[in-house]
Amino acid sequence: SDNGPPALLPNETELYRLYELYNLLHFEGCLPKVRIKYSTRMLAAGSCDPRGGEIRIGRRYHELFPDEIPDTLKHEMIHLLYRGHGSDFVSMARSLRVSIRARSHPSLRRPAKFLYRCSSCGVDYPRQKRFRMASCGACTAGRTFDARFKLRLVASNAVSQS
Repeated sequence: SDNGPPALLPNETELYRLYELYNLLHFEGCLPKVRIKYSTRMLAAGSCDPRGGEIRIGRRYHELFPDEIPDTLKHEMIHLLYRGHGSDFVSMARSLRVSIRARSHPSLRRPAKFLYRCSSCGVDYPRQKRFRMASCGACTAGRTFDARFKLRLVASNAVSQS
C-alpha cells in the first residue's frame, strides 16, 4: 500500500513473550504452548487452531493497526478455550476488555467474485459466494424471498465494486 513504510511489528520472539505474560496474567498459566506466527496471506487480524496448537497473526491487518497486536493475541488465546464467539467467549473477552471483532479496512477486503443486481431498483450486491435465491433487501418486505425482486447475476469474478 502507499501509506508509507510498513509498521514495525514485534518479532515472533516478542509475540511468545507476550503470550507467556498474558497466559500468566489472564489465564492462570493454564494455556498450552502453541506456535505463533505471522501470516502474510490472511486478511483477518488473527486465527487460532487449538487442535494444531497454532495462533496466526495477520501481518497485513497489523501493518494497518499495529497497536492492536496485544488485543488480537489475547482474542486468539481465548479461542484456545472457546470455539467461535459464543456467550462464554464474549463474557471472557469483555472481562479482559478484548474486542470481539476486528476493524475493517478497504485494503483488507477481497474483490467480489459475483455481482448481483436488482432488476427493479438497480441496487448492486457484490458478493464472495454465489446466491441461489435472494431478493433485493430494499424492495422486499420482511426477510422472506420475493420472486418479483430476485437478484440477477450480472458478473462473475467481478472485480469492480463501484
